Amino acid sequence: MTSDPTPAGRLGVEPADAEHVDAEHVDVLIVGAGISGIGAAHYVRTRLPSKSFAILEARAGLGGTWDLFRYPGVRSDSDLHTFGYVFKPWRDEQAIADGSRIRAYLRETAAENGLDHVIRYHHKVRAASWSSEQARWTVEVERTDTGESTTLTCGWLFTASGYYRYDEGFTPEFEGRERFGGTIVHPQHWPADLDHAGKRVLVIGSGATAVTLVPAMADTAAHVTMLQRTPTYILPLPRTDAIANTLRKYLGDERGHAWTRRKNVFQQNAVFRFCQRFPKAARQLIRWLNARELPAGYPVDEHFDPPYDPWDQRLCVVPDGDLFRAIRDGKASVVTERIATFTETGVSLRSGRRIEADVIVTATGLNVQALGGIALTVDGTAVHLPDTVAYKGLMLSGVPNLAYAIGYTNASWTLKIGLLCEHFCRLVAHMDAHDYDTCRPEVADTSMPTRPFLDFGAGYIQRVVDRLPRQGDRMPWLTSMNYHTDVKLLRADSLLDPELHFDRATATGGTGKATTTAVRT
Repeated sequence: MTSDPTPAGRLGVEPADAEHVDAEHVDVLIVGAGISGIGAAHYVRTRLPSKSFAILEARAGLGGTWDLFRYPGVRSDSDLHTFGYVFKPWRDEQAIADGSRIRAYLRETAAENGLDHVIRYHHKVRAASWSSEQARWTVEVERTDTGESTTLTCGWLFTASGYYRYDEGFTPEFEGRERFGGTIVHPQHWPADLDHAGKRVLVIGSGATAVTLVPAMADTAAHVTMLQRTPTYILPLPRTDAIANTLRKYLGDERGHAWTRRKNVFQQNAVFRFCQRFPKAARQLIRWLNARELPAGYPVDEHFDPPYDPWDQRLCVVPDGDLFRAIRDGKASVVTERIATFTETGVSLRSGRRIEADVIVTATGLNVQALGGIALTVDGTAVHLPDTVAYKGLMLSGVPNLAYAIGYTNASWTLKIGLLCEHFCRLVAHMDAHDYDTCRPEVADTSMPTRPFLDFGAGYIQRVVDRLPRQGDRMPWLTSMNYHTDVKLLRADSLLDPELHFDRATATGGTGKATTTAVRT
């Protein structure tokens, strides 16, 4: 493969050994140039300055989710003081920010860290094969713009591609869909030329995307109806964080950012713990907040009372209560019922009621895909992900020199990404200091009970739970969703663990395994 001339030289990328003369070699290969991949590259560049690395991105631009999703009103559902990076203050007035502001923040981060010219666009990783004899991954890459195939090798493979498919969203089978005479669109593939002004819009779904779309489209649509099978917990929050803006004004960007993160981490954790410990009280509180925002006499329990407890699934945030405002103004409405069939002019519900529409938006969720769909093999044996167990939420049992970045599902995604990247850099530095080139977690107690790695009730997870890695019932195999627990585990605690094995390849190509005693020295 011919590498990009300027960045490759600057990163110290070197050709592989004679056996791989045609394959470019890097120490760390990062897959994905979204918020996780850009963060990972920053940590590698600043904490492992001697390491060569490359970033492969299948799409034409950086930003991941925030470059892909372009539907009306697209925004974060976490505050950017914690969803942003610890090393780069969020300076915008909006705390719950529009997608365009997040894209600008990510582009600025990449430029400030010299990463914007390092990312190799249109590079999709199809497969990766580990060789213990050579202590490296051989990675098969497809150029999505030309169809060309190429190969790279790397010492570490770091997948930062999130957990859902970018090329398709999830849409259930709807009877009669082909009869509908209007426009049907999925938010993941929003047409730039779609004009909904003055039209009747039906949004099918009740998750974060749906509650974002409804008020955004209601401003110009004739009317927007949100059709949901079951309600979702919806929490109105201010779009701006007055305390954060005051701290930044008086303490400056860096200190203000640090104190705001501490405040918001505490708030997020407190809300989650309260919901988990006192679900009945949390349900009543959220209902009271919803009823306060809705018109008098509105059927709150019909449309905003989910059949599960708060935080059994993610809570949806509506900035400044915009969804409720659209309902109060008569621009939007909510219907809680199931679809019987699509018709020529809308949908017919099981009750016999009909909803007329010119545009139908199927905000019905994501298709989950672990590790970006990369086919993994280790020494010629295919890796079956459900047979693996997550180690510290960073690696997989039996799979050497592979790291992945999956953030929190109950708090800001990036809070965990930063901790994982820090731990990864500590791990690689330790290996360098002791002349190891292979690191592999192995479960010592093969009878340890396991459960799904992503263990919550959202439909998009439940559909694929049998295709995902597992987690154990104890550390380090238990995947924590608590920031303070992870600070201790990933930042403060020792790297060394009896179930984490370090090896080194011998001069003849064999592997010399480090003993437990050697690991602990």
